[in-house]
Amino acid sequence: MESLLGLLRIHVQKGVNLAIRDVSSSDPYVIVKMGKQKLKTRVVKKNVNPEWNEDLTLSIADPSLPIKIFVYDKDTFSLDDKMGEAEFEIGSFLEALKMHLEGLPSGTIITRVQPNRQNCLAEESRIIWTEGKVVQNMVLRLRNVECGEVELQLRWIDIPGSRGL
Repeated sequence: MESLLGLLRIHVQKGVNLAIRDVSSSDPYVIVKMGKQKLKTRVVKKNVNPEWNEDLTLSIADPSLPIKIFVYDKDTFSLDDKMGEAEFEIGSFLEALKMHLEGLPSGTIITRVQPNRQNCLAEESRIIWTEGKVVQNMVLRLRNVECGEVELQLRWIDIPGSRGL
């Protein structure tokens, strides 16, 4: 518990224009990995624009580790097909948290993270103050696949007794 900084809640919102891996569609799900942690969303049947709207929570001890996203197509009688992958860092998000902002109007943009060759962002990612919390919205372009994006939102959860930020 002493080495834990806190929890990162990843809201996996939806997939957009995911690859077709079955006859005319796919049955996608997302796996989120950080270090030895591995979390999974439910499968959305026959949909290349799935809406998961699911919260996955990672314990953060080493914030320098990248968070990896893998999208798969669920198959019944064979191995699940890969539908792309992406990764992102949480450094900018944690820096915004460390500012200990209070009392800002909801919707205030704290900082922007631009897409570049080192990240998988499909567009500018905004870290905003909303309803008393720091939130980061991101659209990740999937790699090693012909098409597809995944939309996420990050939120931080402080844990009493943890080392904190």
